[in-house]
Amino acid sequence: MKNASAIKNGLKDAGYTVFGGVNAPYIWLKTPDKMTSWDFFDYLLENANVVGTPGSGFGPSGEGYFRLTAFGTYENTLAALERIQKL
Repeated sequence: MKNASAIKNGLKDAGYTVFGGVNAPYIWLKTPDKMTSWDFFDYLLENANVVGTPGSGFGPSGEGYFRLTAFGTYENTLAALERIQKL
């Protein structure tokens, strides 16, 4: 949950609208600029080398959202977050 807290706070600081990361190690964010969840997936992969789960995979209500997981090492989590914050 330390990773979840770091991701959540870092994304908020970067201007993202963030949900979750309290009782489960998954952090949801609203995709910026009305991007589709798959467009945001491509954007993060190409520009930050970060992979997450497009919200549309969870059904129509998930479109416009993106899920990141807090599973992984703390060091890798901070490195990925730093790359996202630079976008």
